[in-house]
Amino acid sequence: VDVSMDMWDLFYSCLVSLWLHRIYIYSAVVLGISIWIVTQFISTKTGRKGKKSNGNPAASEGVEDKLENGYTTLQPKEVYVAGVKIFYGSQTGTAKRFAKALAEAVISLNLPVEAISMGDYDPDDCLAEETTSRNVCVFLVATYTDGQPTESAAWFCKWLEEAASDFRFGKTFLKGLRYAVFGLGNSVYVDHYNTVGRNTDRWLWMLGASRIMTRAEGDCNVAQSKHGSIEADFEAWKAKFLGRLQALCRGEKKPCSGKCKKGKCKSPGKQSKESSGHEHGASEYENTEAEELFETSSEEDADAEEAGGTNSVVDVEDLGNIMSRMKKEKREHELEDGSVGMSLTGDNTGRKEEAEEREMITPALRGALTKQGYKLIGSHSGVKLCRWTKSMLRGRGGCYKHTFYGIESHCCMEATPSLACANKCVFCWRHHTNPVGTEWRWKMDQPERIFQEAIENHQNMIKQFKGVSGVKADRFEEAMTVKHCALSLVGEPIMYPKINRFVKLLHQHSISSFLVTNAQFPDEIRNLTPVTQLYVSVDASTKESLKRIDRPLFKDFWQRFLDSLKALSEKQQRTVYRLTLVKAWNVDELKAYADLIALGKPDFIEVKGVTYCGESSASNLTMANVPWHEEVVRFVQELADLIPNYEIACEHEHSNCLLIAHTKFKINGQWCTWIDYKRFQELVQEYERSGGSKMFSAADYTARTPHWALFGSRERGFDPLDVRHQRRNRTRDISGC
Repeated sequence: VDVSMDMWDLFYSCLVSLWLHRIYIYSAVVLGISIWIVTQFISTKTGRKGKKSNGNPAASEGVEDKLENGYTTLQPKEVYVAGVKIFYGSQTGTAKRFAKALAEAVISLNLPVEAISMGDYDPDDCLAEETTSRNVCVFLVATYTDGQPTESAAWFCKWLEEAASDFRFGKTFLKGLRYAVFGLGNSVYVDHYNTVGRNTDRWLWMLGASRIMTRAEGDCNVAQSKHGSIEADFEAWKAKFLGRLQALCRGEKKPCSGKCKKGKCKSPGKQSKESSGHEHGASEYENTEAEELFETSSEEDADAEEAGGTNSVVDVEDLGNIMSRMKKEKREHELEDGSVGMSLTGDNTGRKEEAEEREMITPALRGALTKQGYKLIGSHSGVKLCRWTKSMLRGRGGCYKHTFYGIESHCCMEATPSLACANKCVFCWRHHTNPVGTEWRWKMDQPERIFQEAIENHQNMIKQFKGVSGVKADRFEEAMTVKHCALSLVGEPIMYPKINRFVKLLHQHSISSFLVTNAQFPDEIRNLTPVTQLYVSVDASTKESLKRIDRPLFKDFWQRFLDSLKALSEKQQRTVYRLTLVKAWNVDELKAYADLIALGKPDFIEVKGVTYCGESSASNLTMANVPWHEEVVRFVQELADLIPNYEIACEHEHSNCLLIAHTKFKINGQWCTWIDYKRFQELVQEYERSGGSKMFSAADYTARTPHWALFGSRERGFDPLDVRHQRRNRTRDISGC
């Protein structure tokens, strides 16, 4: 202190010093408090990040650091998803295959997973345990043709239905169970499309279980399938499910709406709505939209809010407007997907020009069919080399049509202008890799393109046999010229809207036509232009057995079947019933077969034992269902005794096949089942030039049947010009007509 300072100056200096020291003290206190707050904030954020750093709490770490009284301790993390259980009910093996694929995908997320057949699971004892297990339950359920669950899922579904309607269980019985449903069905069966998946979802919800995502539906009908096939439908759903599962593992309780910055929000909103839109796209039910509003669970309240306003409860007065809006969106969705169909007659009535049609052959189907040896043409046609073509090139005998009708098997092309079919026969050697449908709903290629590419592909396959050991040079040269076309490769060729133009192209190039139909399109049979020989598959003689064997898609399949036989009786060219005998399935229906023959009045009846095509998830046939040749002979003899004016004419033991012919083809005691192909071409050209006025009949182009082809001959239908080759211990190629 300066001594020269007066008293007041000294007093003032002391006050200033004290004030500055106080500021320093306050600043130190504030700084300390700030440092403490920042430290606590950083500690809290670190702890939260620790919880979120592991997307799967069920992984090996399972613990987190926690600060207690200045010390770090290890605490167990909360497990949001303990594992996944996949329940499947399968008839043909598709649901089981999907369950296996889904299980493999879940394993890649480091989650425990178990695939369980519903037939091996007792819901009465075990399902309630899933309410506390923290598992996510997935249900892959198929709907059978009559709207019923598959045999393996029948008891499970029955239990759910009874529990949902039993007041003793209550609406909270399965509270805590988290689930997702993927239904497998076929929209061709409009009245019960995906009924089982729909009901399973409803019953679980009624028992208090919570959906983790909206139910999805896979469609076997490629015309209506959103992604082109049921496999593609499943893959799209699986990707969404895995994303939802990962979100659950992170502790997110509700689906993301997609409206927030990083896709992390609490409302289900948009995602559920889009899934719901797909869910109804392929279904024809009028009440689907209302049902979904009724079924909305607590985790999907935002859907109802978005539909009906800010309140989660939808006012009854607003329901009509909501339904109208949803139906409008559904129609727009159908137009975008090109799901508006086209009639089989070839005109485009009822088809909106702006609707872009989908290709019949999806990438998945293309890969499967190509692997089987098909040469695909455009978007819906194909050819394949028949095994009898290969056999006759080597001089090892031709097919039964060579024996019965004089076809040169090495000059025959097996093709189809439509890979789609309206049946799913249990004995189909294609194992149902081809699409199914009841009407033409696909992009259509022109007949000229199909014909040209079919010939080119067939000739290219023949060229591969040049120089092959055993192939006869003269037959190889003959095979390069196609003389016959068997439209029986796969599918239903008569479904192709321009089938008449395609057949005319064959005839213009002197190629005979052998067309096979499954007797489900009577109008198309009536409108069909003359063909060399028209076949109808008669695989059973009663409504029940036909449904069991052919598994037709039409609800009125039996009436269509009968109408097709009547339409066949009106044809003047050669007609044939093709009977495939399946032991223990249709061999005891002799009287009923006789009645059907009287209805359709075919010229010929081919009776053939079923060919075993190997084990398939699409069929439960075994070698026990294949009749011995002697059993087929006995069946034919008994059938011939029941039908007047018919007798056994020919036999092809190699194919386990016999021919019954109308006695009008027995001229002067000689069978004339063979065809004069040159004469047929002359007749059909005269018919075309006359505009259809100059009709001709089957009797106008017959030819005498050689002795070796007749029933009872020593050769038993094998051409003596060839040498029969017996294969031993080798897998047979069962393809061919």
